[in-house]
Amino acid sequence: MIVVDATDMIVGRMATKIAKAALLGEEVSVINCESAIFTGSPTQVFDRFKTQTQRGNPVKGPFVHRQPHAIVKRSIRGMIPYKRASGSEALSRIKCYTGVPVSLKDEKVVSFEDANFSKIGVLKFTTVGDLSKKLGAKL
Repeated sequence: MIVVDATDMIVGRMATKIAKAALLGEEVSVINCESAIFTGSPTQVFDRFKTQTQRGNPVKGPFVHRQPHAIVKRSIRGMIPYKRASGSEALSRIKCYTGVPVSLKDEKVVSFEDANFSKIGVLKFTTVGDLSKKLGAKL
């Protein structure tokens, strides 16, 4: 079992590593999803998610996730062929959490160096927690 700490990790780069591990048969748990980072101007990132929420019908959908762990899991799902049997099995092996659950408190935590925000040096960014608050999540 792999436990990944999403603190100061870029969501897209982290999602590719997690998706690859899940497709190879690993159980993956992602903790602290609210501290993961989307790069780019905060207003542009928020506008992109806001247009997704305004698209469609409020009764029929499409429905956009607002909780931080659901936003991260949806990003990971984009890296997996989830409509195939192997992809749906891989997606079921991935668990995302806001904060650190009690069951994973004593586990060894892994961090991906090439997905770390400090190594990239991007100045414009927003955290998943801030984005979900702006979208109306009740944290």
